[in-house]
Amino acid sequence: MRKTEEPERESESIIYHSSLVQRSAIVFRWWLLLLWLLCNLGSVSQSQAISAEMKIIRVSEDQRTFIFKESSSTFVPWGFNYDHDERGRLLEDYWDAEWPKVEEDFQEMKELGANVIRIHLQLGKFMREPDEPNDAALDQLARLRRLAERLHLYLDLTGLGCYHKKDVPEWYDAMDEAKRWDVQALFWEAVAKTCAKSPAIFCYDLMNEPILAGSEKKETEWLAGEFAGKHFVQRITLDLAGRTRKQVARAWVDKLVTAIRKHDDLHMITVGVIPWVHTFPKAKPLFYSKEVSENLDFASVHFYPQSGEVNKALTALAAYDIGKPLIVEEIFPLRCNTEELDAFIDSSRRIADGWIGFYWGKTPEEYRRSRELRDALMLAWLEFFEKKADTIKQR
Repeated sequence: MRKTEEPERESESIIYHSSLVQRSAIVFRWWLLLLWLLCNLGSVSQSQAISAEMKIIRVSEDQRTFIFKESSSTFVPWGFNYDHDERGRLLEDYWDAEWPKVEEDFQEMKELGANVIRIHLQLGKFMREPDEPNDAALDQLARLRRLAERLHLYLDLTGLGCYHKKDVPEWYDAMDEAKRWDVQALFWEAVAKTCAKSPAIFCYDLMNEPILAGSEKKETEWLAGEFAGKHFVQRITLDLAGRTRKQVARAWVDKLVTAIRKHDDLHMITVGVIPWVHTFPKAKPLFYSKEVSENLDFASVHFYPQSGEVNKALTALAAYDIGKPLIVEEIFPLRCNTEELDAFIDSSRRIADGWIGFYWGKTPEEYRRSRELRDALMLAWLEFFEKKADTIKQR
């Protein structure tokens, strides 16, 4: 009998231990699932909390300033163009491989007192083909948007850049005006769809410094002159073809605004322009003429006052006071010192509602260790920016 009982007991023991192992495995899997849920729910709730704390910025009812949508308290943009790093690289050149650098730069800009960061998105990086947006670039843009949400920084998304000529797709350069505008509209649809629900979007800037062909001359190049290795200025047409400049500008603006509004009816839209009135006193604003600007939410102009000519710059700026908020979207002591720039900013506060300078990836402390003249210029600018931040934002 014992020989028979022993195998039975051994079999029962094996079954028991096997059952115990299975139960332990089940319990372990449940613990893993619980841990995963806790981590992800925490992440989701944190993201929701961040989004809930940030408020959408809009234009006030009287069309004179920017306000938080829910509270109606005033918001004054004071920020940086983050158009390239200290090595001249555009954001898309390093935001994949060097994401920690982007995070560090955003944190540094925040600590200097910025509340708005202007990002320059390159068309060639966001459009794989005429009808195919680059999903990888859009994913990285979404990552940047989440970073801005976490740091409570608002983004001025400027699009359609062709700053590095080598990055411009050949198929895009060869297109006629109509097809080119179609690609531009698809670009903006993709960007707006990616960012529509984020409270961190301050605005969409349709293009940096667009220009048109002359009334008596057909152009052959879409990009205008080069500055510091980059093409910041771009034509939206090569030939007016019997149309007025206002007709072309209005048609282009409305097409791109319509593309954005398919996905986003919350965030503001603008276009950053060269203030030709500053160069030619008898000139009139084109994109901010009554005929063209109807569907733009506010005016954006780029000013670099000349030394000894602050009053001239202020007179030119007044031409863009069109009954909508006005931002000096690019400003820097390039042709004047910081004292004169300070005077320009203080005097412009009666009509301007925000100012955006430049940050190129190096902190004031890093500039202090340099002996180069250009670094001394940047240091003076960043020290001025930081000191001025509270005064401006408490307007």
